[in-house]
Amino acid sequence: MTISLAVPDILVARARAGDLEALEALYRAFETPVYNLALRILRTPEDAEDVLQETFLEVVRSIKQYRGEGHLWGWIKRIAASKALMRIRRNQVRATEELDEESTGGPGSTGGVPMQIDLERAFERLSETSRSVVWMHDVEGYTHEEIAEQMGKTVSFSKSQLARAHARLRRMLDAEGAA
Repeated sequence: MTISLAVPDILVARARAGDLEALEALYRAFETPVYNLALRILRTPEDAEDVLQETFLEVVRSIKQYRGEGHLWGWIKRIAASKALMRIRRNQVRATEELDEESTGGPGSTGGVPMQIDLERAFERLSETSRSVVWMHDVEGYTHEEIAEQMGKTVSFSKSQLARAHARLRRMLDAEGAA
């Protein structure tokens, strides 16, 4: 599904000039898609809300640098994805601890009873890095080059993360089908 989030050029020009009403209108126009993007990457409403706020602080700070090339939504989406990825980097230790708990039967374990999972829950069980790559590539349509640039990694890193994530999702869903 493609989202058309076009805003009038005059609104963008007013925002670039520092018009607070225009900036608020941009926030209202893009609030939901930015939040949804952040939520899909980060999984928690609290983190998504933080990224939403960080994204629009950056939009306010940087709107004068927006050159009008391409759609404004693409520019804002790139900022949001970058903010979400930075949050993942900051939370890497916590994410590793959570993954360790999952793999050792900690919180979330069903005590030997096969867990009923669907694609959404399987997706949530991926590491934050893998989940981000899958979301950016498969849902948002980013190329491996763009993902590598956003994450500060190589193209081969993006490709291998995607392949491993797809394989893990298949295993989880196959196991569910066999249960």
